[in-house]
This record gives sequence, C-alpha cells and structure tokens, in this order.
Amino acid sequence: MRVLDIVPFEYPEVDRVNVVLGDIRDEQLVDHAMNGVDVVVHCAAALPLADEAEIRSTGIKGTRVTLEAARRHGVNRFVFVSSTAVYGLPKDHPIVESEALVGVGPYGEAKIGAEQACEAARARGLCVTILRPKSFIGPERLGVFELLYDWAADGHGFPVLGDGANMYQLLDVDDLCEVILLSMVVAPAIANDTFNVGAERFCTMRQNVQSVLDRAGHGKRATDIPAGLAVALLRLLGALKLSPLYPWIYESAGHNSVVSIERLKARTGFAPRYSNVDALLRNYDWYLAHRPEYRGRQGVTHRVPWKRGALRLAKAFF
Repeated sequence: MRVLDIVPFEYPEVDRVNVVLGDIRDEQLVDHAMNGVDVVVHCAAALPLADEAEIRSTGIKGTRVTLEAARRHGVNRFVFVSSTAVYGLPKDHPIVESEALVGVGPYGEAKIGAEQACEAARARGLCVTILRPKSFIGPERLGVFELLYDWAADGHGFPVLGDGANMYQLLDVDDLCEVILLSMVVAPAIANDTFNVGAERFCTMRQNVQSVLDRAGHGKRATDIPAGLAVALLRLLGALKLSPLYPWIYESAGHNSVVSIERLKARTGFAPRYSNVDALLRNYDWYLAHRPEYRGRQGVTHRVPWKRGALRLAKAFF
C-alpha cells in the first residue's frame, strides 16, 4: 500500500506502508506515486479553515491531477471521498443523490468542482466511486467535536442552535472505512456511481450533544441559544478570523441534516454498525483516554484540537 500526503505518516502501520510525502497538486510527484497502483482512494483536501484559494486549488486541481495520473497508469478504479456539504441546505430530507448541488462556502464548492472532474473521468472510461459522507468521527478525529468533548469533560454544558430539535445525522469512521472497502471490491458496474454515507440510526442535535454530556457525568444539559443571533455572531467572528468554526458548521447546525443511504444499501449490501450516539460516545471515550497527548497542541486539521479563538471565552457561560 502507498500513501501520498502532505504531512508525515505517523501511525503504527508506517513500517507496512510506502509513504510518499508531498502535495497532490504536484503532477510529477503524483505521477510517480501512481506507478503500479490498482485502486486509488482519494480523500485529500484543504480543510474549511484554510485559505479559500488553497481550498479550491487542492480540492479541484488536486483531484484533476490525481484522476489524470490514474488514467495514464491504467488504474482499475478510483474512490473519491466528497462531502454532503455539496448539497447546501435543502428543505427536504432525507437528501437523495440526485439533489441539486449548491455547496456552502469554498469547501462545499470545491467538492462540487472535484466531483465534476470525477464525472468527466467516468465519461472517459475510468471507474469512479463518489462517496458523500456525513460528518464522521472516530479515533484521532477531533476538529470541532473536541470543543464538545473538552467542555463536557470539564463539567460544562454545551449550546445548541435554536431548540436543538432538528435531526442531525453523523457517521462513524469505521462505517466509512467499510464503505470505502466495499467500493474497492464490488463489481465495477456497482462501484461506478455516487453514494451518500451516513448513520442509519440518528437523532436530534440536542440528543447528540446530551449523549456526550450524560457520558461525562456532571449533570450538565444542552442549552438553547437563539439561532439567528448565534449565526450572525459566528459570521462576524469568522470574518474577523476569531472563530475556528467555518460556515458549513454553523449554517447547518440548526437545520435538519439527513441523507438517504438507500442507494448505498441496495447496491452494495452495506449495513451501518454504529448509530449517532454510538459514534459520539466511542469518540468521546477515545478522547478521554488520549486527552493528555493533545494538551498545548492546536491547529486546523481534524487530527488536533482547533484553535479556540474567541470561543475560548464562551466556555465559562455554560
């Protein structure tokens, strides 16, 4: 197995992996890394907290470079990990794969551009699976969820936008990995398609948050805050670079956000193992076990806690 990434591969499997350090926009490097490859799993992206130009260049150009290299080297199939951010905020749920694509912010728009490149590659004969996962959580996945886990562990409550009654689907990273594996081994006629991926058992945003607060055991509750006021404030803080939250998070957090996984189940036989609450509690327990390792470490990837910005002051009010 070969891994191409811009950051060092610091996992226990490093001795069993051929690691190539570099950028997917580097055509020569990607061409070199593609030599002898049968299946590509492409999940590289500049995360939403990055500069807009970086997000678009990595997401769109990087995908085109990778697809072209895959075609030149006769790769059998290509699995692209997109996002449900491509749907924007539609009114009707669950969202099916034929829904119009109107991504929220540069990240969602870049994923749409990357999907268009994938569809063009399909038209030229490459077998391409496009996966649109919900926000997925699991070991070493922190990001915005670390805020909830940190506040819960320290005996604080946590806010929900509006009344928190909106249904908000998540995904366990183990279930996503299972779908990626299925995409690599099912018949090409099945794999050459676009699929939503999410938990089959999910609940409201309030229940999501409360499950973690209950696990923490401090008797704290999820707290309603006016959605309109909160979103306006977060937009302002975002414009001032004082918040770690990007538009897709706060624009969608107070709305229903559920995708249909019926196509995925019917075509591949996939059956998710973990519910929203299962995924959250597994992730929270992992966080507690590894929390000391992350003290003092902050960044803009999902592998470390995000920089708090102005939100570090909000913790005291819950």
